[in-house]
Amino acid sequence: MGARVAINYNRGRDEAESLARSIPDSMAFQADVASRSQVNRMAEEIHSKMGKVDIIVNNAGYWELMDFVSYREDAMDRMFAVNVKGGINTVLAFLDDLKGKGIVVNIASNAGIGTAAPNTTLYSITKAAVIMLTKRLAFDLRDQHIRINAVAPGWVETDMTIGNKNSSEISDLEYYFRSRTTLNSVGRPEDIADVVAFLASDDSRYINGQVIVADGGRMDNLTHGI
Repeated sequence: MGARVAINYNRGRDEAESLARSIPDSMAFQADVASRSQVNRMAEEIHSKMGKVDIIVNNAGYWELMDFVSYREDAMDRMFAVNVKGGINTVLAFLDDLKGKGIVVNIASNAGIGTAAPNTTLYSITKAAVIMLTKRLAFDLRDQHIRINAVAPGWVETDMTIGNKNSSEISDLEYYFRSRTTLNSVGRPEDIADVVAFLASDDSRYINGQVIVADGGRMDNLTHGI
């Protein structure tokens, strides 16, 4: 796409700066997206060093797996702060840049649509909020001519999902999720990146307020009628 990329990180400075060095015309910027003041400070730094922002990918995410009766307020607050408020803070910080022809891609999850994976109830609530935020922002900002869509990935092998697992645990997770997809596969980061690139391009110019599910065809969806 030929874009200059501003990479946000909260922790993991070395990894973020290494990634920035691997992408031409890219830089890494620190901020906890859950904090509006930190995001506003980051926006000032990006404007100073890189200029206007035309495309935002709200990719920051946080999860803690637990069943409902093990509810912890601190965990729920952190998931909501990062997964939901993070997107709100970022769009607000760059709103003036986006007016006219800006693009926002939110990373939701098929958990927010309703899958039967155990211990994801509290996490799924935050991702359902991301889906509704996507639709509402597309409506609320319609006069600003900003396109806002979301991708809802299934289970993807990332540091967040397998970073603290041993090889046996990873193998078990892969089998669990692979066996629940019609494609008999698990997701890789590039599978989601390609969908994001499509939504961030002019090829999707007539798509707005939509959620594209990229989960390999999950078969364990909750489908209770209302």
